[in-house]
Amino acid sequence: VQLQASGGGLVQAGGSLRLSCAVSGRTFSGGNMAWFRQTPGKEREFVAGVRWSGGSTFYGDSVKGRFTISRDYAKTTVYLQMTSLKPEDTAVYYCASAPRGILSTLGEPSSYDDWGQGDLVTVSS
Repeated sequence: VQLQASGGGLVQAGGSLRLSCAVSGRTFSGGNMAWFRQTPGKEREFVAGVRWSGGSTFYGDSVKGRFTISRDYAKTTVYLQMTSLKPEDTAVYYCASAPRGILSTLGEPSSYDDWGQGDLVTVSS
């Protein structure tokens, strides 16, 4: 299973970026997919997650109202649309999949089986 993330880069505060995460080697019928982020010296933080079946979405408090997660069922791809970016959003963003994940563990990094390589997002002030 491979998760290939793309779309990161440098953006000014207030700008937007869209991250993509393409999953290959697995057919999804359920479970969770999510984005996490991490900065040096800090634990991995839950950003947003989506239930693969049904499409219900969930967000970390720091990004609610600014970020949107979505999935393309046919392409097995998850997106993270980030708007109104702030310097504190600067981090390495990781996508993750949990094919057998349940709703109660959607925000827990330890519940995910596969991870992308990480994509750096830098927001300048």
